[in-house]
Amino acid sequence: MKNQKQVLENTVKRCRGRNILIPTYEQMAHPEKIPQKVKDKLKNIGLWDLHPLNLFRINWKNEPVQSGGGFGDVNYIELPGELTGVNARIFVLIGKYFPTGAHKVGATFGPLVEKLVQGTFDPTTQKALWPSTGNYCRGGAFNSHLLACPNIAVLPEGMSRERFEWLEKVGVEIHATPGSESNVKEVYDKTKELKAERPDDIVVLNQFDEIGNAIWHYVCTGRAMEEVYHKERKGQEYLHSMFLTQGSAGTLGSAEYLREKFPSIKVGAGEARQCPTLLYNGYGAHQIEGIGDKHVPWIHNIKNTDVVADIDDDDSMRLLRLFNEPVGKKFLKKKGVSQEIIDKLDLFGISSVANLLGAIKMAKYFEMNSNAIVMTVATDSMELYGSRFQELREKYGEYTELQAAVDFEKCLVEQNTDWMKELTYWDKKRMHNLKYFTWIEQQGKTVEELDAQWYDDNYWTDQLHAYEKWDEKIREFNYRTGLLKEYQ
Repeated sequence: MKNQKQVLENTVKRCRGRNILIPTYEQMAHPEKIPQKVKDKLKNIGLWDLHPLNLFRINWKNEPVQSGGGFGDVNYIELPGELTGVNARIFVLIGKYFPTGAHKVGATFGPLVEKLVQGTFDPTTQKALWPSTGNYCRGGAFNSHLLACPNIAVLPEGMSRERFEWLEKVGVEIHATPGSESNVKEVYDKTKELKAERPDDIVVLNQFDEIGNAIWHYVCTGRAMEEVYHKERKGQEYLHSMFLTQGSAGTLGSAEYLREKFPSIKVGAGEARQCPTLLYNGYGAHQIEGIGDKHVPWIHNIKNTDVVADIDDDDSMRLLRLFNEPVGKKFLKKKGVSQEIIDKLDLFGISSVANLLGAIKMAKYFEMNSNAIVMTVATDSMELYGSRFQELREKYGEYTELQAAVDFEKCLVEQNTDWMKELTYWDKKRMHNLKYFTWIEQQGKTVEELDAQWYDDNYWTDQLHAYEKWDEKIREFNYRTGLLKEYQ
């Protein structure tokens, strides 16, 4: 057992020697509070550069440029009715302008930093292991590199080539497991094997059970959505709903924040129709990279979920072509979609399209009028799916105007409310109980904590408000490195 005091001193020394200053949650939610000297230095640093100061770019407000950008308003777009086919106003937070091109760098910040600043992870002797189906291990690898922590990525071999190429580029130890997006258990099994082989050398940072994942979204994503709402609200408009695919359930941490501010909000969680775990205790493989399957994440507060909607992965892949093929863009122009919006549709990766479809299903199910506002997120962009796009071209051939018309009608105009359920108390309890089989039987969690998640009204509030404690520890850590005064 490592001496926690000595580990903390090792970490302080390493960060001091490598000029690593750690941002607080408050600074990531409100980058205007970042020291001016840090902002000045960022003017000479690229968005994806492996530079420690890019930790301060883990937020929704980066200037949308590749290098030297500052901070402004939340990056988001509103999708018009000509595209969505609904009267409700749908707003989408844009993840492309995070380092690595996806907001998962936020999800990985808390799990690692919380251990660094309390001395339970030693970057001089241990490796951070990131079990993932894609962007999480990329975000983890990025943050690990910036924080001078060696790391390991475990992800399915069937994920996009871009993910593996980037991980190789930054020198990560990679373990590819059998299967693809829905094969999470295989990732867990490999993680367990590696941990058993190197128990003292590996610290597992599992996005599905690390509350730091949800905390970051509670503080940063929830507030970003609130800011967009207040900026865009007109007259009698109100925040009716938010929709997010379940994935690790980290991003759904933002729903906890919004529930506090807007108690009547409807929260929708999505999954692939081809793997309807929440909806029907089902299983299967699918093509929507990044949303996880076959289990309920430990950090998903099912009690705060009002609707489950399953998305056909075929719809997501069809819209990927409609939004990005030249013929598809021309067709959308004919349908009245503005060129400004068409030019921004490459901001949507595969799971981002699924989030959009879920938002449309919510709007149709609740028969929303033009006073209703729906929030969702574009986790990443087409920049990370070039190989998938090429695979679609090779498989289906030239994209035609007829195919664009078919995809527009099938996936958008005719998007309906099938494979969707508004949840009763007992629906939620059934979904919550599914955690038992993954987390108690397989992963060593306790029944007592599982019951606390359901019956203890303070459980989730106490968990998520821990960021206040962590901010104090981060400030104390920065003070010990001596770097805080250098940037003030």
